[in-house]
Amino acid sequence: MATSTTTDTPEDQPSLKRAIGPKLLILFVIGDILGTGIYATTGKVAGKVGGALWLPFLIGFIVAIMTAASYVELVGKYPKAAGAALYTQKAFRVPFLTFIVAFMVMCSGLSSASAAARAFSGDYFLEFTDAVPPTLIAILFILALAALALRGVSESVKTNVVLTIVELTGLVIILGIGAWAVLTGGGEPSRLGDFEAQGTGYALLTSVLGATALGFFAFVGFEDSVNMAEETKDPVRTFPRAIFLGVAVTGTIYVLVALVSSLLVDYRVLETSSGPLLEVVKAGGVDFPPKLFALIALFAVTNSALINIMMASRLCYGLANEKVLPRGMGRVLRTRRTPVTGIIFVTLIAIGLVSTGGIEGLGDTTAFLLLCVFAVVNVAVLVLRKDHVEHRHFRTPTILPVLGAITSVILASPLSERGSDVYIRAGVLIAIGIVLWGVNKVWMKVRHEEEAPRG
Repeated sequence: MATSTTTDTPEDQPSLKRAIGPKLLILFVIGDILGTGIYATTGKVAGKVGGALWLPFLIGFIVAIMTAASYVELVGKYPKAAGAALYTQKAFRVPFLTFIVAFMVMCSGLSSASAAARAFSGDYFLEFTDAVPPTLIAILFILALAALALRGVSESVKTNVVLTIVELTGLVIILGIGAWAVLTGGGEPSRLGDFEAQGTGYALLTSVLGATALGFFAFVGFEDSVNMAEETKDPVRTFPRAIFLGVAVTGTIYVLVALVSSLLVDYRVLETSSGPLLEVVKAGGVDFPPKLFALIALFAVTNSALINIMMASRLCYGLANEKVLPRGMGRVLRTRRTPVTGIIFVTLIAIGLVSTGGIEGLGDTTAFLLLCVFAVVNVAVLVLRKDHVEHRHFRTPTILPVLGAITSVILASPLSERGSDVYIRAGVLIAIGIVLWGVNKVWMKVRHEEEAPRG
């Protein structure tokens, strides 16, 4: 999840090449959203809401569209590769707040990659062997991705393209199995209206909110695309269609997959599985090899983790170059031209996360961090209405960022009944960033005093 706090390019540096066209950008958005969320957390969402599994994904889709509209207006207004940090700095002019937003984006990428690692080591992997402890598998998984990221961006991007196709294929298979079940009279339609929380009122509300907050993890990724603004052809015209279409396509797929999952499998079975879509394949009445689907799912969660490890390491590199993190964290491996210190740093944090959290907790941490960022971005788009630019750009109806900010705050609040471990984990991550920021400030002050001319 790449972000930078800078808005200017040094005069001696060439601009980025505008090589991404409309179709490629749409594929990028879709590929960035699809992945671990739907493959791994569907069961945990079902455990919170019950058979009405489709509802949290539908609400999450609506919330994502509102926030996406804010991103579309801002990237059209400021077509720079900086994302949330740029918008925060322009709107509020508080460098520390800008840093916190950037660091939260980076940490959300790491918790997302860690959730993917946990999903990789769960039921999908157990379809092949149970000889290796899941935590060890998750750690080795993170280390393997770090090695790939160290090797080079070209290898990583090529791998990403292949994995995106594979993960989309897996979801198409699920929808095909669901269609077959409906046509042959299979499944249990009555489950689609069942709620885990009995009765109405507060218990039902918090149940749905909790499920939606966790399910929102499946929608994160669209915000990454704005960081490609300087490499996109005619971004002011291209981004509105790409982001809206990308979110709409993935949202539709998610709601349909949720319907199929609840139709074919009881929510109590889904809740106990770290590979919920594998349960759907087994219950679908179609002779599809479970091991083959498990392999597809492993590729899918690998894709999500790889993207986030890459983006988090480069964000770390960018913050170091902007002198808001210690400069040593911006060191580049000379032989491969990759941000070696950044990769090592984010890898260590990811290993710590997978060692202390499960899929649900890590996914919820990702959603919580990004919901906080989205609340800031939705407010920023309103604040920046006073800042006029010379070119025409998309302008979202005012009601959307207002509702986007409100819903983001509600889903990030204790009303969502997320575990205390999520807040503790997010707090520790942010504290690490604050400590690094403080150490860097002290170091920069000492260096400045040493270099100042003595009277």
